[in-house]
Amino acid sequence: MHQQERWSLLLLCILLPAVLLPGAQKDKTTSSERNPVEGAKIFQYHCAACHGTDGRGHGPASASLKHSVPDLTRISQRNGGKFPHKQVRAIIEGKETGIVAHGDGEMPIWGPIFHQVEADQDWGEVRLDAITKHMESIQQK
Repeated sequence: MHQQERWSLLLLCILLPAVLLPGAQKDKTTSSERNPVEGAKIFQYHCAACHGTDGRGHGPASASLKHSVPDLTRISQRNGGKFPHKQVRAIIEGKETGIVAHGDGEMPIWGPIFHQVEADQDWGEVRLDAITKHMESIQQK
């Protein structure tokens, strides 16, 4: 994927949730509303465009990607029944490559975005833990 395509995809992933989320049209959101610390909200704002609101890989942007988007509800299943918390967190943060869809740079690296400083605090670690725990909570049994 070329650099311009990566930037276009990142922009799509950032802007698409603003169109899809109820109430997102309002421009009166606070910084904490735009950068939540709850895992489910983080997922909706940053992941659902590609992974779908249910995490199964059928988000509205998924059709424009080179590779199919993985079903995030089956991570534990693909890992012998155990959720690999550290590995998933590292993939989201951009410290480790994941499966093919992530390995070639199609998935944006969210670590720097989650580490935006607000009110003199870096909530990045909280956000990374929250989104990883949310992903663990949507695993199929």
